[in-house]
Amino acid sequence: MLSFEVKVAEFIKKHELLKKGDALLIGVSGGPDSLALADFLSRKKEYYSISITVAHVDHMLRGEESYNDLKFVQEFCRDRGIHIATGQININELAHTEGKGIEETARKYRYLFFEKTMEKYKLNKLVLGHHGDDQVETIMMRLTRGSSGKGRAGIPLRRKLEYGELIRPFLCITKEEIEEYCHFYELSPRRDPSNQSEEYTRNRFRRRVLPFLKKENGHVHEHFQRFSEEILEDESFLQELTVREMNKVWNKTDEEISIHIGSFSTMPLPLQRRGIQLILNYLYKENPGTFTAVHMEAILKLLKNPHQPSGKLHLPLGLKVTRSYETCRFLFEKQEENVPYEFRINDGDIVNLPNGFMIHMIKGKHPEKNQGNDTICIEVNDIELPLVVRTKRIGDRMKVKGLNGTKKVKDIFIDKKVPIDEREKWPIVTDRKGNILWLPQLKKSCYDKPPVPNRVYYILKYSKQSSSRGLPN
Repeated sequence: MLSFEVKVAEFIKKHELLKKGDALLIGVSGGPDSLALADFLSRKKEYYSISITVAHVDHMLRGEESYNDLKFVQEFCRDRGIHIATGQININELAHTEGKGIEETARKYRYLFFEKTMEKYKLNKLVLGHHGDDQVETIMMRLTRGSSGKGRAGIPLRRKLEYGELIRPFLCITKEEIEEYCHFYELSPRRDPSNQSEEYTRNRFRRRVLPFLKKENGHVHEHFQRFSEEILEDESFLQELTVREMNKVWNKTDEEISIHIGSFSTMPLPLQRRGIQLILNYLYKENPGTFTAVHMEAILKLLKNPHQPSGKLHLPLGLKVTRSYETCRFLFEKQEENVPYEFRINDGDIVNLPNGFMIHMIKGKHPEKNQGNDTICIEVNDIELPLVVRTKRIGDRMKVKGLNGTKKVKDIFIDKKVPIDEREKWPIVTDRKGNILWLPQLKKSCYDKPPVPNRVYYILKYSKQSSSRGLPN
């Protein structure tokens, strides 16, 4: 028996992940992690007295290659007598229709398929193959991004679903151990080439940060998993205290929460932070990925400033925090019409706009696959920072890419049939000198440049305010 199998068995026993009579749904993409998971549980189903079903979702993102993944998993299950449920979902089309990212859309519809399959076949546990290396990457990414509370814990070992529970029995082992298992049992998993691309944040952590940590300590994944479990236990306890104290200081409806600042301020600071998080979770229904520790500190500053008896903050997706003397209100309001705005943006900044979109600016190599008018790439030497994101002004003109001379922004709005009420709040990006660089989703200026080797670019992306990339919770 491999040490891999001993570790996983002990982990399952320690956390009571499996019980006699469990009916499992195993998510299998065909890659090493999920394939090893399905093989391991197939070999151990009599030992644990469980039944298993495999679920495979073809996201239709890689054409024939994606379909071959589906056929591969079907053949794997047929050879072992495993029941399988498959689905094909056009993620590109759905992402375009819903205006969301590919990964976010794929995750949403993959989980919907899992839960529908669990309901259909009366299965009580969903099992996924996330492993210890995934855990290290996720925690490092979230800490780097500024996550707080239980978000720092990374990937949960288990969580409740509508029709049962999700468990992850491989969080105790590394990717290398999974590869050894596949080699030992002569499994031939499928490989997704996008997993090697450093275009994605996770892959950069995987290829640059994780090897360094493992070199420092070969058991780093075990320490991160223990950290994750302890954080979740601590957060569960503190959350109970927070709810008890918040019930004394807040008034809430479906659309608004108000608190008495004096009473709130007597709570210990750790409970204040979690109280704000509780408010946001309640109003957002789920915590938006664009909410970070920076927003938390801004809210606390608004509440604690004795020299500012009134003030207002704009949070992602249109949530407003308004202080008036001893009362602070959290609510969603419709954006006032024709209210101009102006934001400054530097390398690494994210600007949340009143229309529910955001602009993210980074510096790096040209992505080559320039994503239409939702992305612009500007050589760093062509402009001066900070850039400005503002609403339109009388007389605005732009040097449109591919055209001689300039064109009125007003005429671009007309050509693109932008409704009049939307023109007043449409974002316009300029450099420090006022040169118009970009009308997101509409037109790029002559400052947008193609890829040139060894050149450095400012890359600006325009997208809806939503959850960020990463492994699911």
